[in-house]
Amino acid sequence: MFDGLKDKLNDFREEADEAVEEVEEDEEADDEEVAEAEKPEEVKEEEGEEGEDGGTSLRGKAKTLVGERAFVIEEDDLEAPLQDLELALLANDVEVSVADEIIDRVRDNLMGEKKHWRDSKDELIDDALRDALVDVLDVDGFDFDEYVSKAEKPVVVVFTGVNGVGKTTTIAKIAKRLEDRGFSSVLANGDTYRAGANQQLREHADALDKKVITHEQGGDPAAVIYDAVEYAEANDVDVVLGDTAGRLHTSDDLMNQLAKIQRVVKPDLTVFVDEAVAGQDAVNRAEEFHDAAEFDGMVLTKADADSAGGAAVSVARVTGKPVVFLGTGQGYDDLREFDAGELVDELLSEGEEGE
Repeated sequence: MFDGLKDKLNDFREEADEAVEEVEEDEEADDEEVAEAEKPEEVKEEEGEEGEDGGTSLRGKAKTLVGERAFVIEEDDLEAPLQDLELALLANDVEVSVADEIIDRVRDNLMGEKKHWRDSKDELIDDALRDALVDVLDVDGFDFDEYVSKAEKPVVVVFTGVNGVGKTTTIAKIAKRLEDRGFSSVLANGDTYRAGANQQLREHADALDKKVITHEQGGDPAAVIYDAVEYAEANDVDVVLGDTAGRLHTSDDLMNQLAKIQRVVKPDLTVFVDEAVAGQDAVNRAEEFHDAAEFDGMVLTKADADSAGGAAVSVARVTGKPVVFLGTGQGYDDLREFDAGELVDELLSEGEEGE
């Protein structure tokens, strides 16, 4: 997952490490000259006395002086690696403003502060890059499981997004996740316009032994989800998971339909679903959709097939809404909770053994 982005981040770390090493070597040479010039006379005499006997007194003192000194990474030192990193982020579908923010944060984290020789170059660079990525990815959001646990029942969750991105399968995965955590759910097919939508959701419901509420094709989506809420209230079901027709923000009829669902059902959460592999298109759609009909969080499907990672890195920052889950396969258990710190650690890992 996101292997292309991971490779580019590792390339930057290597380039930055080389650049910082050059700064260290230049500064160390200067510091040793200063240390030599500033040595007390008695130390110079001691050096003369020990000479070729392998005495280490002077070198030890010089090293101590150098070791107490620090170097400063200037902007010019990392200009080339940062330019390469920016191009790599853009090539991996990271949105332009988000890429700029990452670069600015890395620059601010590394430059202008004194770094001591005893500091590890690798740690300095990794920490700067990690902090920048986590800051961008970690949009204030909510823990889905905790929300369901604490909210008044039934919790009503409506899923929306464009056609063909795995929305219905995502609903089934979340039903399975809820069951694994002790919560019951009922599925509602608010996609009343697509031929076969009832059958698709019913097949998932049968596989998971879940109740599904449907109406005839062409019916009122708001009425379907409302009926599911009534069923949940009457049968002590914890969560209603409502599917809706795929739509674009420019589809006035479908957007009005979604607005009616909001008025009639008043869902607790509205979740936008799109494909991670759509990259910049997914980011643009999420931004435009959120402007037209605000949602609370997102699920990115097909993350396991996405090498670039640009949508996962960008979409939360652009919309201001969190990514809640990543879809990582076709199985009902292939749903991963989105954790910014954990994801960044994976992006900056050295890879599995044998790779």
